[in-house]
Amino acid sequence: MASSALGDELSCSICLNLYTEPVSLRCGHNFCRDCIVTVLDTQEGSGVYSCPECREEYVERPTLEKNRKLCNIVDNFRSTQQKEEKSEILCTYCVDSPGEAVKSCLHCENSMCDKHLTAHNKTMDHVLVEPTSSFSSKKCSIHKKLLEYYCSEDAVCLCVSCCLVGKHKGHEVELLEEALEKKKEKLRNILEKLTMTKETAEKNVQNLQDQKSKAQEKADDEKKRVTCLFEEIRRQLEVQEKRVLSEISRQVEEVSLSLNDLIKQLEIQKDELSRKIGHIEKLCNMTDPITVLQGQESHTGDQNVEESFVHDLDDFMISLVLHKSITDLITNMQLKNNLYTQDGTDLLLDRKTAFDFVALSDDLRTASCSETEQNRPKLPQRFTKYNQVMSMESFSRGRHYWEVEVGDCGDWDVGVCYPSIKRDGEESSIGDNNKSWSFCKTENKYGYLHDSQKEPLYPESPVQRLGLYLDYEDDRLSFYQLSDPIRHLHTFTTTFTEPLHAVFYLNKGAWVKLVSPVFSIKQ
Repeated sequence: MASSALGDELSCSICLNLYTEPVSLRCGHNFCRDCIVTVLDTQEGSGVYSCPECREEYVERPTLEKNRKLCNIVDNFRSTQQKEEKSEILCTYCVDSPGEAVKSCLHCENSMCDKHLTAHNKTMDHVLVEPTSSFSSKKCSIHKKLLEYYCSEDAVCLCVSCCLVGKHKGHEVELLEEALEKKKEKLRNILEKLTMTKETAEKNVQNLQDQKSKAQEKADDEKKRVTCLFEEIRRQLEVQEKRVLSEISRQVEEVSLSLNDLIKQLEIQKDELSRKIGHIEKLCNMTDPITVLQGQESHTGDQNVEESFVHDLDDFMISLVLHKSITDLITNMQLKNNLYTQDGTDLLLDRKTAFDFVALSDDLRTASCSETEQNRPKLPQRFTKYNQVMSMESFSRGRHYWEVEVGDCGDWDVGVCYPSIKRDGEESSIGDNNKSWSFCKTENKYGYLHDSQKEPLYPESPVQRLGLYLDYEDDRLSFYQLSDPIRHLHTFTTTFTEPLHAVFYLNKGAWVKLVSPVFSIKQ
């Protein structure tokens, strides 16, 4: 009985079952969270909320606070009750040898075996249920009568007396069986929606799992690719390192040979001078005037030993070889990975300066000698005597490097010029004035040209690609043959007084192409 009374105290007045996640209202009454939420939802449109127990009203929807202590008590009681319910329910009427109950009577609050159930049915028309020891949950806590009706307004189960008298009088009620069927229908709809939601969630989880697996597979493939890429980079770095070190060794050997030759020449000159010094000293020590006066003497004593030019290491060429090595390595990596990036300033040809028989590509990077006149408008900037064209960009400070490809056929000049170069007449030709410097090819012979002074050069192989290094700060312009290995062709040393433009001359069949942006060199 004590257990039954405690169960009544721990039961929700709405569902009449033990509290499930009990919450409290401000008035102090407790309810299952789902039960009171349902009641408050039905009161939503009335403009006022009330407690199903004491009818205290709230202007705003009341806040539900979880009753943790009550929750712990209910959990402990439920655990104890479940243990009791698990024990066998015996027949109330069997005295000597209690038998197992098959039914329980809610009216009598007794349980019966088959034998006593037959006698019970002959005398009474009571409500029978499955064997149970908890009868209080099936009866009204106020009138102690069977719960037969359901109040949808307050969402509670009622007995007959509750419907006729008390706070539920006049409320819309229905039989428990009808309310149960409606509730089950509602639950089935909810269950269907939840099932669909669950299936959707399961599909989403599976899709995410598949994406996770694919991402892992892709990551594994990328790791392999990156590992192979860096192995290739390390291999190529070793190759390029050997290439740069080889260039340094080549220059050291070249300088050493040059110095050795000079040392030999100076040793010979030194020996000759020693011999002459000894002869003169001997004459100076003689007392015989006839011998001294008639003796032959060398007049080289007043001669100065000329200081021969000694080639030093070309540090920029070493830097250029290093730059090309790294650039080639990066380019190879970019091509292998479908990547291409450019740094620096684009060097483009100026249409306004192009001679009428110089054809320009749409991207203004390639110029060629044309047999067809281009019919360009007359402008003061345009060359009118020779097949020449200048770049739009100019350089008035800093150090810069760019590359040019040249064709196999025809004569050409590649160089730089001041913007004040003449555009007409014989002196407008590149290299034939003091305003331009060029490396040229004429009748398959190479040379460098400035102020009409041309000097031949003899590259070891045909020149197909040139690198131009302009050091405006130090007044130097260098040409490099971009072969393997890279070769230094010539360096002009002068004093630049104006900005410099790239400039090109083209004869029949010749073409040039700007193949790289301008790179600024930091030193």
